[in-house]
Amino acid sequence: MKFFTEENLELAHEIIGRYPKPRSAMIPLLHLAQEQEGWVNDDAMTEIAELLGTTSAEVLGTCSFYEMFKRKPVGKYVINICTTMSCALMGAGDLMKHAESRLGLKSGGSTPDGLFTLEGAECQAACTEAPCLQVNYRHQYRVTPDQFDQLVEDLASSDSDIPKHGVLSQIRQHIPEDKFVGSTPPEDVVSAPVWLNEDGGRE
Repeated sequence: MKFFTEENLELAHEIIGRYPKPRSAMIPLLHLAQEQEGWVNDDAMTEIAELLGTTSAEVLGTCSFYEMFKRKPVGKYVINICTTMSCALMGAGDLMKHAESRLGLKSGGSTPDGLFTLEGAECQAACTEAPCLQVNYRHQYRVTPDQFDQLVEDLASSDSDIPKHGVLSQIRQHIPEDKFVGSTPPEDVVSAPVWLNEDGGRE
């Protein structure tokens, strides 16, 4: 049974065509699969393997390595509360307990309506803004319990500009070709980048 819709299968072939080797498109195709279903299931990995000429085991290895790929259904809004040192010292533990109580679940769970998934997370590189969290990888800084409640209310009522889970990957698939980093094919490059000196230093 095929996983990708006809439209996404066409997009998958377009994405593969952007790379000199098909396997290089594995991560973009995983994003595309997650965009379609909200998570990456076995059928998705099997089809991606077929498209790239590799094995399902290799696709699973890549999928399971990266935290952003979900191997089970998640909510439309995935809330990741940072639990490492700076945030822990600034009350992340209490914030997590409050979030669990507010959403009626434990970390790692999802609400019955499929709207929210709550997870603990490693450092989100915003230590000066602790405690912090991300909603679908959008940062929220110095979050108090009251602010968390307001955030949940805004998301539940769609009164928020945070896109639902998966939209970011859809945006990434449609970056214009002239905006790609290194859009010039390697065989057409005749000189070093202008910002690179001969000794390897930046100008």
